[in-house]
Amino acid sequence: MPVLSGQDIRRLLKHNPPLVEGWLDLDEQVQANGFDLTLREVAAVRSAGTIAVSNGARVLADLSPLAFAADGFIDLAPGVYMVTYNEIVHLPRNIMALGRPRSSLLRCGVNVGTAVWDAGYEGRSQSLLTVHNPHGFRVQKDARITQLVFMELTGESEGYNGAYQGENM
Repeated sequence: MPVLSGQDIRRLLKHNPPLVEGWLDLDEQVQANGFDLTLREVAAVRSAGTIAVSNGARVLADLSPLAFAADGFIDLAPGVYMVTYNEIVHLPRNIMALGRPRSSLLRCGVNVGTAVWDAGYEGRSQSLLTVHNPHGFRVQKDARITQLVFMELTGESEGYNGAYQGENM
């Protein structure tokens, strides 16, 4: 399963729909082996959630949006947060993606938890940001926090058709 290069990503950004839209600085965000997603929103997790055998019994945790200060920064205490990205991803049915935290976050004691971006998925994704550092973490709106790595499938899939298709668009 080949990983797309920065050159492949730039080519797919010219498609309709583009592989990724809503980016802030293409030269900063396209990497040799991926694409950096930037921070749009941070929300605190305020309740328990439920995952069951049936999706009908799924209950997502309540979220409470947090405000950035006038300088664009937000100070986060240790804990878990839901982040929403600026960019909207449009994956063709033959490309999937995995998200990984940027190494600078890890060096600050912060991790980004992601799921698989299935082939055929379109939306403005969310991920879990966990501040492990006991001293907290300071992050600015629009900072690059997650790198998407795109992989070409051996064939075309039927495409994602789950509950999060078209989320936050």
